Amino acid sequence: MTSSTNSVLPWPYTDKCPSVGTLPQTDSSTLPALFRPLKIRSLTLKNRLVVSPMCMYSSQNGFLNDWHLVHLGQFAVGGAALVIQEATAVQPNGRISPYDAGLWMDEQMEMTKRIVQFIHSQNCAAGIQLAHAGRKASMKAPFHQTPGDRSQPAYVTKEEGGWPDDVVAPSPLPFAENYCVPKEMSLEQIEQFKQDFIKSVERSDKCGFDFLEIHAAHGYLLTEFLSPTSNKRKDQYGGTFENRVRLLLELISLVRQTWPLTKPLSVRLSCDEWVGSEGWTMDDTLRLIPQLIELGVDIVDTSSGGNSSSQQLPLPLKPGYQVSFSEAIKKSEYGIKIMTAPVGLIVEAKQANDIVEQKYGDLVLMAREYLRDPHFALKAAKELGVKELAWPPQYQRAK
Repeated sequence: MTSSTNSVLPWPYTDKCPSVGTLPQTDSSTLPALFRPLKIRSLTLKNRLVVSPMCMYSSQNGFLNDWHLVHLGQFAVGGAALVIQEATAVQPNGRISPYDAGLWMDEQMEMTKRIVQFIHSQNCAAGIQLAHAGRKASMKAPFHQTPGDRSQPAYVTKEEGGWPDDVVAPSPLPFAENYCVPKEMSLEQIEQFKQDFIKSVERSDKCGFDFLEIHAAHGYLLTEFLSPTSNKRKDQYGGTFENRVRLLLELISLVRQTWPLTKPLSVRLSCDEWVGSEGWTMDDTLRLIPQLIELGVDIVDTSSGGNSSSQQLPLPLKPGYQVSFSEAIKKSEYGIKIMTAPVGLIVEAKQANDIVEQKYGDLVLMAREYLRDPHFALKAAKELGVKELAWPPQYQRAK
């Protein structure tokens, strides 16, 4: 009787085929900049294309599921060099919504490990973004809100599974009139936040992640501490620039002591708050950069906004509208000491390649374009004339 199983075949049984996204041994200097490998500490990325972290609002009690395996796995199959898992909460009340990912307890590691293993099986690096939502927690998922309607609460009530009474921030200032009014964090709560963040860093390493990002952008907790518009504290964490950056720097120091020195560390920043001199500006970002370098940060993920409901974005938003922040860092005196990764409306292969070629950034983070085309890297290679890029063997007939 013949067995119907494939027990004699190794997994993955395509292990003798070229790894997805790789190229034959060649002089990388002849390649388009977007497809030149990049080494960061002990991690070598096969190209410069990174899938930016995107919240899916599809978790239950912080646990990832099959949706996330398929969602994140498709980008690895599509040839990206690095896939970063969505903003992952380090405390239960640090989720943006009740449906967000978390890594605040060991039980959440099992599915996370499975996803990391699959990403690795496709010759792709796996990253995670750790976060706390601060005053923008306990929110409804975007697809449960009416855009622009502030007449209805944007938050999830306790009866609906939210935690509006446990939303915390540097100061008791709501993001907008239909958001929760947060409670001001005590010094004890700040210390607990740091401890819980470090525990999530340890779990991230145990899950096998290659890359870690600290989320200090878009109006979430760490951004709220940085900005004078959201931080009105009178203690050592508020007031002066030095006090407002204190928590982020303390956290980075602890993370760098915990996260293996062989693995890259990134910080996502809102480089400009879009409220003028009253808020956090690009000048503040440039002032912060040397301190990040000193603490061992390898990459700055350059985004903007999200901390003020009265922000004045440069409308209409144009493709690559945030690249100038990355460019400013690269052209500063610190540009050779730290890598940058611009994000925001980067949608075409030539556009992405020009960013790297012109040294505006070292990596290119893309989000919505990857939702539209999970195989963007494979398509970009073709458009840029990289003919020998390995496709998944299962997809060879479509090449």
